[in-house]
Amino acid sequence: MIVLKAPQQKLLEALQSVAGIVERRHTLPILANVLLKKTDGDIEFTTSDLEIQVRTQTTLGGDAGTMSTTVGARKLIDIQRSLPADQTVTLTANLGKLVLTGGKSRFTLQTLPPDDFPLVNEAVDFGPVFSVPQKTLKTLINQVHFAMAVHDIRYYLNGILFVAEGKQLTLVATDGHRLGLAQAQLEADIPKQEVILPRKTVLELQRLLKDEDTPIEMRFAGNQAKFAFSGMEFVTKLVEGKFPDYNRVIPKNHKNSVILGRATLLASLQRAAILTSEKFKGVRVNIEPGTLRIASSNAEQEEAKEEIEIDYGGDSIEVGFNVTYLMDALSNISQDMVKIELQDGNASALITVPEQTGFKYVVMPMRI
Repeated sequence: MIVLKAPQQKLLEALQSVAGIVERRHTLPILANVLLKKTDGDIEFTTSDLEIQVRTQTTLGGDAGTMSTTVGARKLIDIQRSLPADQTVTLTANLGKLVLTGGKSRFTLQTLPPDDFPLVNEAVDFGPVFSVPQKTLKTLINQVHFAMAVHDIRYYLNGILFVAEGKQLTLVATDGHRLGLAQAQLEADIPKQEVILPRKTVLELQRLLKDEDTPIEMRFAGNQAKFAFSGMEFVTKLVEGKFPDYNRVIPKNHKNSVILGRATLLASLQRAAILTSEKFKGVRVNIEPGTLRIASSNAEQEEAKEEIEIDYGGDSIEVGFNVTYLMDALSNISQDMVKIELQDGNASALITVPEQTGFKYVVMPMRI
């Protein structure tokens, strides 16, 4: 049976859209495979890692009829990449194996039974569906993802908090030293729903979301989240646990603030970061009327000093920061100007964007 006959590029795109979650090493060999379900000319591709399941459907020709099988996802992608982009490829099922042909190339691939493929049991208690444009969600994730913790024993920090309430969607990430918050407006009024998406899910969504206005539909349940966009369906388990009260962390009423160019500040920090040590990424920031100074040094007694002219008439403040935390935030903001609010040398700094009320970034000071 001819399972599919299609341009190499079309098959490759479908496989790449679902294969991001497939791990190289698995305790279950079948998890390295993609599940193919053929119904006449349409094929459904499904992958799973037991925590996340991704599915897409596309029309790829072939014989009429139905069939299911599973085959190694990475091998199939690597073969597609090695073939010329304009080539037509044919996948044929033969005696429990799949034969892929393209031009004068022929590959015989081992399969595993489709009934053994562990599909995710979808929750029954999903809340109401709501949506935002894909590019909106992609922007929100980009603005906070870097503040997620990595392998923290406080497992609820290894992800992003999604809060849908009223007509507002809020994303929050924190690793205990910094916090990123980004918000967007929803068209419909939503009862409060709060979930923590795992780190792997967040990075996969970031990879798959497009910079376009087509919507992404979202639904949250007690232990699952479900996303539908661009002909794809994405189901993921959630991180269980109580996310910290982020509103308590965000400083309010800081009396000193300065607005300055994002690119200028980022470039100065990047230069100062060159002379910080690998383990100790601290920089000293001095702010005084008219001037912002950045200084760094290392164990070899080398030092860097930067100076930026600013429009500022507040208190003179000296405060230490992890330079990476500041650079991460500035690198993921697209606007030209940023606002920095400070209280004194011992309080957290609040970074916002003057023309965008929904973004807040908090960074704790460090001793230098």
